[in-house]
Amino acid sequence: HILITRISPRMICQRTLKNVIRATGVGLHTGEKVYLSLRPAPVDTGIIFQRVDLDPVVTVPARPENVSDTRLSTTLEKDGVKISTVEHLMSGFAGLGIDNAYVDLSAPEVPIMDGSAGPFVFLLQSAGILEQEKAKQFIRIKKPLVVETDDKWVRFEPFNGFKVSFAID
Repeated sequence: HILITRISPRMICQRTLKNVIRATGVGLHTGEKVYLSLRPAPVDTGIIFQRVDLDPVVTVPARPENVSDTRLSTTLEKDGVKISTVEHLMSGFAGLGIDNAYVDLSAPEVPIMDGSAGPFVFLLQSAGILEQEKAKQFIRIKKPLVVETDDKWVRFEPFNGFKVSFAID
């Protein structure tokens, strides 16, 4: 017997890449030449950065607890290994709804490309996007929440849908 899994048409599925795609660029802050490979990943993997220039290869998941610095760029760090300038590539993943991918880097920084998410969106679309057979997970805000650090704060409020508002003083 063959078990067929049917996905509800209302379920929003996780996504990954259909194919591997590569690019070469320069790190904005290091000036180093960087070889970048974007590869498909299984469901529930998340976005995983890998420093393939190190032996052994070091993996750094793109998770909030791995953010070590946000001055001038966003830096991820795990066990002393840093990967900088991830924000434009991460914006491309988020904008296209890609949940799972491996990002192989030959240097400690994502290449700057043209300074926007545009070249990364082009690469991701060129690789193709594959719907995976598992639902995305979402965070639902059920009651107001304020998080403060020094003179900075963020407030989350319940909303039926997705809405972002911000102000910078």
